[in-house]
Amino acid sequence: MTATGPITTPFKWETTAAEVVAGIDLAGSRVIVTGGASGIGLETARALATTGAEVTLAVRDANAGKRVASEIEATTGNTHILVAPVDLADPASVASFVAAWDGPLNVLVNNAGVMACPQTRTPQGWELQFATNHLGHFALAAGLHRALAAARGARIVSVSSRAHLRSPVVFDDIHFLNRRYEPWDAYAQSKTANVLFAVEATRRWGRDGITVNALQPGTVRSNLQRYITDEDLERTRVNIEDDNGSFHWKTPEQGAATSVLLATSPLLQGIGGRYFEDCNQAGPSQPGTGRGVAPYALDPDAATRLWEISLQTLAC
Repeated sequence: MTATGPITTPFKWETTAAEVVAGIDLAGSRVIVTGGASGIGLETARALATTGAEVTLAVRDANAGKRVASEIEATTGNTHILVAPVDLADPASVASFVAAWDGPLNVLVNNAGVMACPQTRTPQGWELQFATNHLGHFALAAGLHRALAAARGARIVSVSSRAHLRSPVVFDDIHFLNRRYEPWDAYAQSKTANVLFAVEATRRWGRDGITVNALQPGTVRSNLQRYITDEDLERTRVNIEDDNGSFHWKTPEQGAATSVLLATSPLLQGIGGRYFEDCNQAGPSQPGTGRGVAPYALDPDAATRLWEISLQTLAC
């Protein structure tokens, strides 16, 4: 029976990924983590490796991935850590990754991303953050649909951000062709797209046993912020911290906890189309707090529209 109420757990903002997976056995399962060579992705992959699962690091830099795979093997004792190259901004690279995959897939963690970069377009003319954070992961998940369905109970984890509260998907000008480019607005709409993907993919693929949930991991200093100054990060903190001190800097191990929860917890069996923060399902956003989920990110009509636009875009 699928739970109708919000999912709550004993875990909190300070919980680490290792604490979430303690006692969980995923031996025989197969997992992909995009962006698994650094930051939250690395700690997500490490925690999942401790469960005995086969973990594939889907990364742009295969050499960096191999170094990380060796380190994960050494720290977890799991020798089933694989590396495969993929550039999410390049549809041909995604297609090659998909073509090389064989057999069922139990968990896909869509973790990789780019944040608030200078205006950049792909060769197709797509805005880079939307192309990487949404379209690339959309194409990857769609390409792996058969493998996910074959697992009979597969989960997709869609890593969003509290930044989604800044902007819905601006359907009239997704790629900033007619409006002034603003790095944070571009990032924000791509993170809203990550939540909308969870809503629509669960609706479409639930019959195949595939569920998708989205999350915001919290704020962690990592390579994701390579375009962001310390001053920018401090300004962000001041803007979203409320009187209850809801803003917390997290370690990468803490930042990975909610991703790992969605990938492994028995509480999420059959649950999809939801948004989580600090290891619990989030409620509606509250102005000025930087917490919760925006109504437009869970809007089923927007989710369907985004899915159709994504299909059309990738078909071009």
